[in-house]
Amino acid sequence: MFAGRMLVRLSRNRACLATMGSWSKPQARASQVILPSTPPTTTDAIQCKGSNANRRFFSSQIETESTLDGATYERVCSDTLDALCDYFEELTENAAELQGSDVAYSDGVLTVNLGRQHGTYVINRQTPNKQIWLSSPTSGPKRYDFVGTVAAGRWIYKHSGQSLHELLQQEIPGILKSESVNFLRLPYCS
Repeated sequence: MFAGRMLVRLSRNRACLATMGSWSKPQARASQVILPSTPPTTTDAIQCKGSNANRRFFSSQIETESTLDGATYERVCSDTLDALCDYFEELTENAAELQGSDVAYSDGVLTVNLGRQHGTYVINRQTPNKQIWLSSPTSGPKRYDFVGTVAAGRWIYKHSGQSLHELLQQEIPGILKSESVNFLRLPYCS
């Protein structure tokens, strides 16, 4: 069924086929439909010129799946959010430049208000999807899946491969300039 939908999409934009590199023959005309010699994998992204520039047909760049059962997900997620809450509280208590900051954690939702100038981070569990969702005032919304084992796993944004802790490590030091920030020492960031 997926292959059928993909072929319909490809046949609608025949001009796109000539720009797909190894997926088509270089001498192909726009009126020809050339099927790929090998089926695409989820790590491939097809890009076309014209109105669909930089459009990705395959959303996932990482081919790993979470194998956590419900109880393990709840424990790993709670440990992650508890550690993040404690660390954000420590950071905001010691940050003199953050006026009006507040950290609140309740019912699986961690809200970190860093004041008017910097905005609010919201990090919450999404139990049905076994994900953690982040809303960042800097980089926007992201959905993180747990990848790896409980002993050596981390929360990964599958579109970029960046972990939740790496993103926070990238964004928060710019806000807390007088603090030493290290999110990479927290649980589930290995």
